[in-house]
Amino acid sequence: MRGCVQRVSRASVTVAGRVTGRIEKGLLVLLGVGKGDTKAGAEFLAEKCVNLRIFQDENDKMNLSVRDVAGKVLVVSQFTLYADAKKGNRPGFSDAAPPELGKSLYEYFCGFVKEKTGDVQTGEFGAKMDVELVNDGPVTIWIDSSAAGLNPRLTS
Repeated sequence: MRGCVQRVSRASVTVAGRVTGRIEKGLLVLLGVGKGDTKAGAEFLAEKCVNLRIFQDENDKMNLSVRDVAGKVLVVSQFTLYADAKKGNRPGFSDAAPPELGKSLYEYFCGFVKEKTGDVQTGEFGAKMDVELVNDGPVTIWIDSSAAGLNPRLTS
């Protein structure tokens, strides 16, 4: 499972002209689910996201988590995080999870984040979405559950 985590001053996602999620200060998480991903990977990634100390403290050091600053989390599914562009110019997506697994783990991830933060805003899985954000910093962090050995297919 892969997450592109961005510290934002605001972000929103719109589907067919309807806002499905909107936050002010917090994190925008673009979430990709891979073929071999599991609930353990989703929990690992969710814990990392809500505990990342990437917000400034009183000494202007990145030392506080989204929970510490009472920030919000917006999660948007993005299978293109599993794009493979090694050959040619058209990316392949064979490492992305099939839609059923992707949706299940996306929803599990969102539920876990909600459990840890009290709220989570979302996009709409599988839909064409317009995502708007103001990246604060900019701060963008890449997290991959395979780094924790939670996806044997990708780590062997």
